[in-house]
Amino acid sequence: LAFVIWAAGWWMNVMLENGPASDRNSVKVLVPTIFGMTIVLVWELLVRGFEINPVILPAPSSVAARLVSEGPLLWADFRQTVLKGALSGYIIGAVAAFGVAILADRSEFLTRGILPVGSFMAALPIVGTAPILVKWLGSGWESKAAVVAVMVFFPILVNTVAGLKDTSAMQRDLM
Repeated sequence: LAFVIWAAGWWMNVMLENGPASDRNSVKVLVPTIFGMTIVLVWELLVRGFEINPVILPAPSSVAARLVSEGPLLWADFRQTVLKGALSGYIIGAVAAFGVAILADRSEFLTRGILPVGSFMAALPIVGTAPILVKWLGSGWESKAAVVAVMVFFPILVNTVAGLKDTSAMQRDLM
């Protein structure tokens, strides 16, 4: 049955793509939709048919049911991790790096002092810096934001300084 569904989805997509209306926007949306639905349906049938352990590969229906039942908890985790930790850390790191890069571009002394440190820190792996920041700041969203801020600060700093060095004085003044 899974093979028949896969072949039917394939045939429908080929007919839509090679048909007279293949350049319409509806076909451009319908083809990936049919492909995705075919993948999910075949996945469901194969997992149920071969009785695959849900720990190894859960069925899409059980994934969807779990998403619905655990929605509030997942939303709280998303807010904590992505919105508070990652997004705030990215914004803090990027704004700080851009500001320091403008200062370093204006001062040769800062450029010679900051760029080697920035290149060194940009090369450090996250597994080396994250435990230190978690130990200092605890396991809340603040440590996650600090890890992201440190990890984005130095690459943005180094690349922004390099980009500013490739501009003329007139372009920098206009900025």
